[in-house]
Amino acid sequence: MPVISLNNQRVVIIGGSSGIGLATAQQAIEQGAHVIIAGRSQTKLDIALQYLNNDSVETFPLDNQNEAELQLFFEHVGKFDHLFTPGASYVRGPLSSSTEVAHSCFDAKFWPQYNAAKYAAPHLNPHGSIVLMSGAFGQRPLADGASYAACNGAIESLGKALAVELAPVRVNVISPGTIYTAFNWEGAAQEVRDQAYDAYTSMNLLGRVGQAAEAAHTVIYLMTNGYTTGSTLFPDGGYILR
Repeated sequence: MPVISLNNQRVVIIGGSSGIGLATAQQAIEQGAHVIIAGRSQTKLDIALQYLNNDSVETFPLDNQNEAELQLFFEHVGKFDHLFTPGASYVRGPLSSSTEVAHSCFDAKFWPQYNAAKYAAPHLNPHGSIVLMSGAFGQRPLADGASYAACNGAIESLGKALAVELAPVRVNVISPGTIYTAFNWEGAAQEVRDQAYDAYTSMNLLGRVGQAAEAAHTVIYLMTNGYTTGSTLFPDGGYILR
């Protein structure tokens, strides 16, 4: 079955209350999926639930950096079909950064996704999929994020390894460039966000910042194409080619 319908499928999104995760939830619902959104902030989960306004959505508070919570979460969810793991909060810095900054990406982005896959695997439909979240910075790093680039590269390698280990479950990675969302970079001043968005327009071939719906479209493709596994896709406007 080369193309998989999401109709009546159960889709779990860890970090689905904002940004690419929320956009993916919306597109999955439009295709008839039942979506389970998990995230750290109950307030954001409530807002997402109101925004989606659909009986096919459930929300659960979850700290994805807590391995025990992840295990209990998937035991509660039970059998399901697709997992997407975009939720992460970290700090990027140069080689001279503190240990806390240097470790933040692996602590908040790599290990939570590794552990999510670990505890999701026993509950996944064998014809289902996992989509991990990396970032185009791993393929084209700038001068201020050695550990961040390394983390993204590690996630892409993890996707390949899990595709081999978990087959026939398909495992792929989405590696977006800068994506404009109303919820992006929690804690960052709007001025800082706007400067980064402006800078990114000159760093890619298409000359603009991406939209969450465009990245989400890539995730939906990876969930529904039954012959794609071990791949990394780059909705980045051509950032890695500039």
